[in-house]
Amino acid sequence: MDEATRRRRRVTSTALLLALVVLAASAPAGFCAINSQDGSALNALKSQWTNAPSSWSSASDPCDGGWDGVMCNNGRVTSLRLSSVNIQGTLSDSIGQLTQLVYLDVSFNIGLNGRMPATIGNLAELTTLILAGCSFTGSIPTELGNLQKLTFLALNSNKFTGTIPPQLGLLSSLFWLDLADNQLTGSIPVTTANTPGLDQLIHTKHFHFNKNQLSGTLTGLFNSNMSLIHVLFDSNQFTGSIPEELGGVSTLQVLRLDRNSLRGAIPPNISNLVNLNELNLASNQLTGSLPDLSSMTQLNVVDLSNNSFAVSVAPNWFSTLTSLTSVSISSGRLSGVVPKGLFTLPQLQQVVLSNNAFNGTLEVTGNINKQLQTINLMNNNIVAANVTPSYNKTLVLVGNPGCQDPDLKSFCSLKQESMIAYNTSLSKCSSTDSCSSDQSLNPANCGCAYPYAGKMVFRAPLFTDLTNSATFQQLETSLTQQLSLRDGSVSLSDIHFNSDNYLQIQVALFPSTAASFSVPDLIRIGFDLSNQTYKPPPNFGPYYFIADTYALLAGASSSGSKKSQISTGAIAGIAVAGGLLVIALIGMVLFALRQKRRVKEVTGRTDPFASWGVSHKDSGGAPQLKGARLFSLNELKNCTNNFSDTHEIGSGGYGKVYKGTLVDGTRVAIKRAERGSMQGVVEFKNEIELLSRVHHKNLVSLIGFCYEQGEQMLVYEYVSNGTLRENLLVRGTYLDWKKRLRIALGSARGLAYLHELADPPIIHRDVKSTNILLDDHLKAKVADFGLSKLVADTQKGHVSTQVKGTLGYLDPEYYMTQQLSEKSDVYSFGVVMLELVSGRQPIESGKYIVREVRMAIDANDRDHYGLRGLLDPAIRDNARTAGFRRFVQLAMRCVDESAAARPAMGEVVKEIEAMLQNEVAGADGGGATSSANSSANEFDGAGGGARSHPYSDTEITRGSYGDNASDYMPYFEVKPK
Repeated sequence: MDEATRRRRRVTSTALLLALVVLAASAPAGFCAINSQDGSALNALKSQWTNAPSSWSSASDPCDGGWDGVMCNNGRVTSLRLSSVNIQGTLSDSIGQLTQLVYLDVSFNIGLNGRMPATIGNLAELTTLILAGCSFTGSIPTELGNLQKLTFLALNSNKFTGTIPPQLGLLSSLFWLDLADNQLTGSIPVTTANTPGLDQLIHTKHFHFNKNQLSGTLTGLFNSNMSLIHVLFDSNQFTGSIPEELGGVSTLQVLRLDRNSLRGAIPPNISNLVNLNELNLASNQLTGSLPDLSSMTQLNVVDLSNNSFAVSVAPNWFSTLTSLTSVSISSGRLSGVVPKGLFTLPQLQQVVLSNNAFNGTLEVTGNINKQLQTINLMNNNIVAANVTPSYNKTLVLVGNPGCQDPDLKSFCSLKQESMIAYNTSLSKCSSTDSCSSDQSLNPANCGCAYPYAGKMVFRAPLFTDLTNSATFQQLETSLTQQLSLRDGSVSLSDIHFNSDNYLQIQVALFPSTAASFSVPDLIRIGFDLSNQTYKPPPNFGPYYFIADTYALLAGASSSGSKKSQISTGAIAGIAVAGGLLVIALIGMVLFALRQKRRVKEVTGRTDPFASWGVSHKDSGGAPQLKGARLFSLNELKNCTNNFSDTHEIGSGGYGKVYKGTLVDGTRVAIKRAERGSMQGVVEFKNEIELLSRVHHKNLVSLIGFCYEQGEQMLVYEYVSNGTLRENLLVRGTYLDWKKRLRIALGSARGLAYLHELADPPIIHRDVKSTNILLDDHLKAKVADFGLSKLVADTQKGHVSTQVKGTLGYLDPEYYMTQQLSEKSDVYSFGVVMLELVSGRQPIESGKYIVREVRMAIDANDRDHYGLRGLLDPAIRDNARTAGFRRFVQLAMRCVDESAAARPAMGEVVKEIEAMLQNEVAGADGGGATSSANSSANEFDGAGGGARSHPYSDTEITRGSYGDNASDYMPYFEVKPK
């Protein structure tokens, strides 16, 4: 090629490059990756806000991570989370164009007002809708009934008016329904011949309708098929009687019907609610006898005050319900002597029996519970009192004849010394430390910072003592740990019971390092609190959080809201001149970048680990990895005795697995790929980066890897107790029903994490009992969660996706669609659940366990549900419990032949949590200890009427993932028999 030809080609290339630059520069600002419809919808939302997040700039693509709160999948917006970012304006109807949206959270934006768009009903994929703590007005759209996948609906603390739409009864997947603290009127809709009703929501756990203006009766609302745990109807205008059907909702843990106008007698079958922690029927017009609560051994709080019960003596359960922390029956027409045994109940903190007709001598003697803070017997007929000197708390006898006794003078004053409620200490800070008005002292380091603050309101706490530092320090610790804050960076203040008898706490959360939170951190924390991902300690009960406006965002304005005052002509002149200069510069820059990219691509193909900044000789941590490190070949040789046969613990088509012990004593399982099963180096690198981001206590952890001298090895934690199948069928390990529930729960949590929180999400594709490992405490860990391997097909000469899956566990829809999804994992997990019930392999003697169970189920068999011949003898007695039936029913939903009918793993987690919670709550003494503790949920109680955790729901972020993958997985040791 001569010089002239080369010159012409260079000129042509340059001209083409410049033309492309001009075209790109002249194209309207837009989105390079986001779907055009979604991009338009986001811009329409932004146009309605005077305080949009500053990152929402047309210069960046919302799906590239540049827009705070926006998450995408394949160019479609799937999550919009804008909690606590001080949005001001209205929610545009264009929200309905985001048709792939799964999560919508705009909570705690008090400036967000106007009507709730009916177009939200177009979001068919939506599972979570949170508008809590805003200023929305108008009625709740009936179109919400279209959201068939919705599991979490929180519209509380707004200004909604009108009635509750009957169409909400169509939301059959709903787990959480919170309409509290609005201005809703009318009755709660129940099913009629023509309209649906909320009585159809048999899978819903939470009915939070308190603090509205709802009226009418509760007739027809409840039925025994429901699985409610919280019914909060207080502070409304309900009339009529308490329906007898309420006594059939055996799962209830909190029942608040106080501050209404309910009449008639309390139905006797209320005593069937044996899982109830709080019963509050105060301030109604109830009549008849006091209910017999003696069978409700889990009760912590009882308030029957201000009703019109028949005259009676103190009920027997005053002295027998050892779990009681608070008893209030003020104005209850009680008479006789106050039972002495009441004050010795081991967990009692408060007794309020004022305005009754108790008489005789009050005995506050004997082994008085040291937690007992208040005894209020004001305005009774008590003539004398014997009070043990050791009781030095509050005893109020004002208005009793006995106050004429000088010895009782200290108890006959309303000005008794009150105990000071807990406040987070700043004692280690100097008294001279001070901050500006919008900053506060961080208790962790005494520095000034901008806290994320708000009020946390607990609607049914199981205690009344506000002075106990251990109780509130437990809350501080849980907030710190679950919200990923620095130790000591939570401040609690202004702790009190408000006029609604809710425990209200002002909470301030401080940033871990800088003086302020980033917007993504605010969104994350806001979502965790609005979505109930944060779980308080069990005795705090159900809560809601309302955030204050974040100080640094209070005066912020949208980056695009200010109008330029430069003339149009000047702008045009600047644009033309600047544009020509920019085009020339861009042409040169792009040429340089093109050359640099070529070099980088070549380097990436030859040494993909170069960008990690570590050499193959370096055994230190790789900075791009999260919790995984690079091992040298010599390190792994040393800890396996040069990969000796004595260290080999398994083998397969991928290669061999060795047990080893690192120099620090950590036991590991090392998976060494054979030459024929190795991936390409780029794929190996990508998988390491992905697996290093997967961290969950119910997943086997990747510790590190080795890529040296042609070796590809992955290093995993060593799980010592073998597989679930081994423990069920081979070892003879005794697994009682609770242990099996805990194993199911741990496994489900691990899978839910892979589906919903892993980045990118992961479909396991081979869930089975041999891929669920048990540690020394029988805690379940899911193994083999690497991505599907890309395998070279040597016969056909191309790369094809290897389908994983095991006969007996494989989704039947795969045979039609040739695709596996999250719901395929759900199917496989359902088979594992049936293994836990039967103690059998999925296929034995040609019989398939799914078909056998489906054919055998007999709902009329109260003893074994028709499954006696299929049950593992070790748990046969448990078949008589409601929890066992629920477990089998859930398993059968998981193995439904239609993927669409199967629950998501997040829902499976919630269901099993509730079952386990009920099992522990029903145990004698409640003294079980868990071998599968959750950081957010503890189901094990203490003696004497243990308090079960009233929260068993975990909202999980949704995601999806494709097939690009590999077959590297964790491993376990099969111990010799």
